[in-house]
Amino acid sequence: MKLEAHADLPISVRRPAQRLSESFMRRAASLRLAPGFKPAVARYCHRMAAKPPVVWPIYKLFDRFERYVAAYLLIHNYYAWREGQGPSPTLAALQKITPSSARQTAGFVAALKAGRFLESTVEPAGGRGKPLKPAAVMVEEIGRSGRLFVSALDEIETWRPAWAIALTDVDRLGVLLQRSAAFVLGDGTLIHPFQRVLHFAGRDCGYPLLTAIIGAHYAATVKECPQAVPLSLRALAARFQVSRAHVGNLLDEARQANWFVIEAGSLIHLENDLLVEFENWACWQMLHYGEIAATLEQPASPA
Repeated sequence: MKLEAHADLPISVRRPAQRLSESFMRRAASLRLAPGFKPAVARYCHRMAAKPPVVWPIYKLFDRFERYVAAYLLIHNYYAWREGQGPSPTLAALQKITPSSARQTAGFVAALKAGRFLESTVEPAGGRGKPLKPAAVMVEEIGRSGRLFVSALDEIETWRPAWAIALTDVDRLGVLLQRSAAFVLGDGTLIHPFQRVLHFAGRDCGYPLLTAIIGAHYAATVKECPQAVPLSLRALAARFQVSRAHVGNLLDEARQANWFVIEAGSLIHLENDLLVEFENWACWQMLHYGEIAATLEQPASPA
């Protein structure tokens, strides 16, 4: 199967990160061998495949690479501006750096407004265009994977247990995303080296579906892992708010590529190379977000 190249994206969000240190790579390799690694990633997968928190089709809106990146960069622009590190986060500013055309970005922003994922703001005096302020639910959804990867790192290394809780603060999570996006804009992405993960991320709800599959594998092979989510067409379609036909197409593509096979609602095959790729992706994400979390203002110690 030909993997999607996403050639229409700005250069920084369609190339692999250029400056990953040797110490980062060594830590990632060591992390994957840690005793608690697989159970922690299994819990990450289970939480990423959870039912959406709102009725609006939030997974379909955000869980496709181009739309996710647009929302991620919108959050970056707002928090950079709020921290005094960037211009006003207007639609025009967003259109300069998003993966899509100016028209597509405007349409996406209109959808965010319709879904109340943007908060009303007042246009600054003498300014051009209203600042785009992400609502808490949008920051929480876009930051969910990063926060859960920090939680997994905490679980494996008892590295900084307070951070998993601290990142439930929406503004702290927003700053985490802003600094992550600043890295991507300057250096490239952490997802492009993992082409199959990128392939699923490029399809509506493909990434949550992939986490459900990986989670099902762990549930069947590793002790103390969460139970697999239901994998029937009906259950997956309802969970991710897409059609059964769409889920069926994703599963058929995976079967044809020999990545994984679902039969009668059960996982009967998972290609080992795909599992290894996902685990290495998870290591990179844990360390990326963990290192950024360490630069944030420390949460207050509990009384």
